[in-house]
Amino acid sequence: MERFVSGLNRIMIGFAKKLILADTFGGLCAKIQAAAETGIDVPTAWGCAFLYMLQIYYDFAGYSDIAIGLSRLFGFDVKENFRFPYVSTSITEFWRRWHISLGTWFKEYVYIPLGGNRRGKGRTLLNLAIVFFLTGLWHGAGWGYICWGAMHGVCRLAEKILDGTKFYERIPKPIKYLFTMFVVMIGWEAFRLGNLTDVIEFLRIMFGAGGADWIRFSFPYYFDAKICTLTAIAVIGATALAIPQIRDLPRRLAGNRVWFVVQELFLLALMALAVVFMVNSAYSPFIYFRY
Repeated sequence: MERFVSGLNRIMIGFAKKLILADTFGGLCAKIQAAAETGIDVPTAWGCAFLYMLQIYYDFAGYSDIAIGLSRLFGFDVKENFRFPYVSTSITEFWRRWHISLGTWFKEYVYIPLGGNRRGKGRTLLNLAIVFFLTGLWHGAGWGYICWGAMHGVCRLAEKILDGTKFYERIPKPIKYLFTMFVVMIGWEAFRLGNLTDVIEFLRIMFGAGGADWIRFSFPYYFDAKICTLTAIAVIGATALAIPQIRDLPRRLAGNRVWFVVQELFLLALMALAVVFMVNSAYSPFIYFRY
């Protein structure tokens, strides 16, 4: 019964991630992208990129939660697929936390058979480059995905070369974190737009080179109180919940009946809210159904 209830809870959390957060962000990103054809301001472009960064995480993490929860209902324990990737301070750490099942597959069936790190540093770097090239190609046979894989691969190779050096160790963690999130956010634009030409054009807008003659709506129009509130919740869920003391709180209170009732009522209310969001929005399939 404990496993069954745990599975139901995980399913409800997954639906909330998908329907409340991911689909709301996705709808606004589509609206902004449509407006980009005539002109959007720089803050709106950056806001769109940031929202998609949250959307793709909550979309796929929600999908994984539902799968893990369903497995528990049938008595199977499936490994976690995400471990708070947006707290990573390097691309190396990011890939240890993001889409763990895919990373594990490439490690066991590509990286290790190629020799892994057993044939010297040069061969290790080559093996890593091959893995990231194939990772990009796996998502789609387009230049956008290949460039995404190449960008992550270059950063991963640079970290491998610099790891252990005084220069790299002296870089403050906040700087490493900001750089990692910048690379991740820019890279996700390849997923959102697909076409390399569209990606380049949107990046030009982000960096103030779009050259729009007239902008109908600015940042405050798109990012109203509802979006800002959901964005704040999403950021907290993707980062602050990674703190061990907060993450372990439900487990430590598991034996408390009052906590159990409050927890279940909260999750039921969250599921009901997710259904309301689903009814009031258009159908939006999971992003990773494309890959």
